[in-house]
Amino acid sequence: MTITVKNLQFLVLLLIITLNFNPTNSHSCPSKSSSSCSSSPTISSSYPFSTTPGCGNPWFQIHCLNQSSPPVISINNLSFSLLHFEPNTSSLLVSPLSLLNPTSTTTKTQCSSVLTHSINLSGSPFRFSDSSCSRLSFVKPCSEPSLTSLPNCSVCSWECELYKQPIKLLQGCESKNHSDNQEEEEEDTEHNGCQEDFFGFLEIYLRNGVQIQYDQNIDTWFSNCSICESRNGFCGFNSSDPLKPFLCLSSSLNTHQVLIHRHKPKKIALFISLFIFVCVLFLCALILAVFFRFRKTYASQTEEDPTTLFLHKHRSPNLLLPPVYSYEELESATNGFDPKRKIGDGGFGSVFLGQLFDARLVAVKKLHRVHSATAASKPFCNEILILSSINHPNLVKLHGYCSDPRGLLLVYDYVPNGTLADHLHGCNSLYKKGSLSWQVRVEVALQTAMAVEYLHFSVDPAIVHRDITASNIFVEKDMKIKVGDFGLSRLLVYPESSVSSRYIWTGPQGTPGYLDPDYHRSFRLTEKSDVYSLGVILLELISGMKAVDLNRDKRDIALVDLVVSKIQVGCLHQVIDPVLVSGVEAKEGTIISSVESMAELAFRCVAAEKDDRPDAKEVVAQLKQIKNCICTTSSRHR
Repeated sequence: MTITVKNLQFLVLLLIITLNFNPTNSHSCPSKSSSSCSSSPTISSSYPFSTTPGCGNPWFQIHCLNQSSPPVISINNLSFSLLHFEPNTSSLLVSPLSLLNPTSTTTKTQCSSVLTHSINLSGSPFRFSDSSCSRLSFVKPCSEPSLTSLPNCSVCSWECELYKQPIKLLQGCESKNHSDNQEEEEEDTEHNGCQEDFFGFLEIYLRNGVQIQYDQNIDTWFSNCSICESRNGFCGFNSSDPLKPFLCLSSSLNTHQVLIHRHKPKKIALFISLFIFVCVLFLCALILAVFFRFRKTYASQTEEDPTTLFLHKHRSPNLLLPPVYSYEELESATNGFDPKRKIGDGGFGSVFLGQLFDARLVAVKKLHRVHSATAASKPFCNEILILSSINHPNLVKLHGYCSDPRGLLLVYDYVPNGTLADHLHGCNSLYKKGSLSWQVRVEVALQTAMAVEYLHFSVDPAIVHRDITASNIFVEKDMKIKVGDFGLSRLLVYPESSVSSRYIWTGPQGTPGYLDPDYHRSFRLTEKSDVYSLGVILLELISGMKAVDLNRDKRDIALVDLVVSKIQVGCLHQVIDPVLVSGVEAKEGTIISSVESMAELAFRCVAAEKDDRPDAKEVVAQLKQIKNCICTTSSRHR
């Protein structure tokens, strides 16, 4: 008989379940508290409070002194009356029980009846609210502290400290700065005023309740409880253990038996006979489990994700990489990469609309799978490094990434108004050419040129985008633009042989119709290659036609060939977008000269020789002049 690893794992599981099972170890835990305080039934039955020992969160255990008193909650061995709790919030109003309990043994002597030490919430998931701290920070006695007005400091040292600094009553508040807003401080001071009965005021302050808050992210009980409830379990804890570890309880025959136990040696003695029969199999399985676990741990320590290694190796020393998201988080954000959420499809991947856990809307690009992992990760890593080093209002911002065997993902700003290609050439009724007036088109051209100027002149080393197309220019609601898709971008780090000529040798890459013919011919990449692509964008804005259209005549498939030939014979009017020609601006004669000026600039940008093209700074300067002329002409016609 052959014993496989799966058989051994089953036997080990059977042994563990048997050893941990104890019919007497049951724990009754109703889904809601079995009892409640009649004075405040809402609180005692609200999540995460519990009146049943061992059930719910150990920090939120409450009990009732009598039917007329509020529930009591203990924090750091100090009991508080729970005066108020609004369901579905994280705020509580509590008062130290020693001040509200009429049977308190505290006697008024020469010292005050205020608590004999500060209220300390450290080590718990609770903290004092800013409003409680702020209110206490403005309290002051009416008289200046003096030897006669102070309590007897040799006997009542605590009262002396409070008299000088009342905020010490709530430990943790004194570390906060509540004087940033001077107007708010003056207003509160005027409202409270100085206190004649200083210690009486503090006692009333505590009786009326101190607002505290809790953070679910600090207490791991909440995350464990979410997992437990997703498995139809009930949340509890081991009340006999001083650390009160979390327990997940399952429902069976109105009884809840602990699913997770700490192994106790005394249980082995109860089932020693069963242990003898499976001892050999158990030892074999244990050795195998340790071996495989050791190998997995060793592999994870020695073989780090290749993408992470590449990014850390090639980033500059002062460059901070963006946050890393888990694949599961981004998969959930995009509803499993639902095709209905697809908002774009590029050469390297598809883009999906996603909503993160903090409700932010983002664009998630999932790179296409290719045969070579290196071929997929190269543009992925390149885009992370490039976008992490730049910051400009007309460039898309990278919020994070995910490198996972199941897919390479990039998280960007979500730009909700489509692309320039959608507005110029899209058949979607949401995007109409009529929304792109000539003034808007000039502004789009100027912002695109400013983004290119930033990449060429404000970043060191300079960056060549290599893929400036209408599909990579994203339009916001206010018609402002952001240039994106940096998968093909390159840093202009010149080899020694080409420093004087300022170019780098690299294989031509880009989108047909926008690709610099000189770069395609010579394999020499410079900033002027982006200027060529920018010139094509200008021609698209003027003509409204696509950069490449197979439905046009063979000689005019490329927009550059079509428009340049018309400009050379003085027939520019034949290729101007009909939407512009029929517009009000055209009828008033406010755009003719500016269209001709932009066409002349585009003509220079798409020159066959690099040296004949202007640089991005000159393009920006020319477009600003064109924009100013339009504004001046429009105001004159009014």
